[in-house]
Amino acid sequence: MNITIGQYYPTNSNIHKLDARTKILSTFIYILAIFFAKSFISYNLCALFLIFCINISKVPFKMLLGGLKSILIIIIFTVLMNMFLIRSGDVLIKFWIINITSDGVIMTFRLVARLILLVVGTSILTLSTTPIALTEGMEVLLKPYKKIGVPAHEIAMMMSISLRFIPTLIDELDKIKKAQMARGADFDTGNIVAKAKSMVPLLVPLFVSAFRRAEELAMAMEARCYRGDINRTKMKKLEYKKNDFIAYSVIGIVFVLVLILR
Repeated sequence: MNITIGQYYPTNSNIHKLDARTKILSTFIYILAIFFAKSFISYNLCALFLIFCINISKVPFKMLLGGLKSILIIIIFTVLMNMFLIRSGDVLIKFWIINITSDGVIMTFRLVARLILLVVGTSILTLSTTPIALTEGMEVLLKPYKKIGVPAHEIAMMMSISLRFIPTLIDELDKIKKAQMARGADFDTGNIVAKAKSMVPLLVPLFVSAFRRAEELAMAMEARCYRGDINRTKMKKLEYKKNDFIAYSVIGIVFVLVLILR
């Protein structure tokens, strides 16, 4: 299955060399820029910046596009709902009960563009950063909030484990599906209710496998005397370099331009 979230693509690129905090904050700023964008020019600016980042990261473009297959149903549903239900604006196409207006087309373009840019942009973050680096980066960024009771280390660890096990669970689901198909299970024919019922032989073993893996992981962490961030040291400390400040400057300029052109 084509899911890029949680996977890491090892290569020697300038984005891979950036500090994890830089990539996390830059991704957050980029997401804000996408939601602030309203005009066609501002969306093009976000898309051009994303293409620039993909070229620098040296991550295969096909790998990033493959991740869009997981939200293909959401994209189709968004197109249908907005294209046919929004009635305001100038009428472009009118046939039977189908009534496509200019506002519907514009809203559909905005939402689909946001979905695609969000998924591809966040995929670059996980593909260019190891789970350990992500954990350390999130922990350092959340550390100031520990004064008000926010468990920074625990939150970062849970997010890191979740990202780490997404590809594992997807592979497990694929193996279970192939095993059930070898036993004669059919997941493609029938109506929606029949297809939903056919998912039960997949979900039950998947949940059992997930709980078993969680128990094994908990036992392994306890065996290694894991006690959160109490008296923990780091072999490699996060440190900002010249390229990190350049990255902040570039994403800052893009964000300001999006605000101006919106």
